[in-house]
Amino acid sequence: MREEFIKIGHHLFLSGLITSHGGNMSIRIGDRIFITRRGSMLGCLREEDIVETGLEQDDEGTALASRELEVHRAIYRVTSAQAVLHAHPPYSIVLSMTRKEIVPVDAEGAYLLGKVPVVTVKESIGSPEVAEKLPGFLKEYKIALVHAHGSFAIGESLEEAYHWTSCMEASSKIIYLLQKMGYTSSK
Repeated sequence: MREEFIKIGHHLFLSGLITSHGGNMSIRIGDRIFITRRGSMLGCLREEDIVETGLEQDDEGTALASRELEVHRAIYRVTSAQAVLHAHPPYSIVLSMTRKEIVPVDAEGAYLLGKVPVVTVKESIGSPEVAEKLPGFLKEYKIALVHAHGSFAIGESLEEAYHWTSCMEASSKIIYLLQKMGYTSSK
């Protein structure tokens, strides 16, 4: 499990889907959550950067956990996800600022994602509003964006959630580049 955190964190950073200290990841095992530590560098995680805490109740690990812990908990409560990945993909964030959803125009994105909803909230970072609104979208979609903040993807593993994240970002980049070329889509 810890190797998966380290591998996916490294890939997130190298692919530009997070900044040096941005994003967070978690895995659910029963009624326990393993989540990245608040302020950790996902690109070079260490064993002590992965914190164990309860799905429903706070314990000694809670104070060290990512600020997004309550959002992760809420997602696990309403979905069958075993992993949650939160990233800050730049092209997707740009599109989230002007759209209510991202509809990929490339074949892979359209096939794998269909569309990605954008959730608009007043306070976007670790807020109760995100914890309330976002999980409902993840019951239907593999990934959703929080307006001007970033993505939350779910999966059976962190690798699967990373797959949805990287696919969404590639589709967003294609949309962005097509717009720069003057292409207008009917979607």
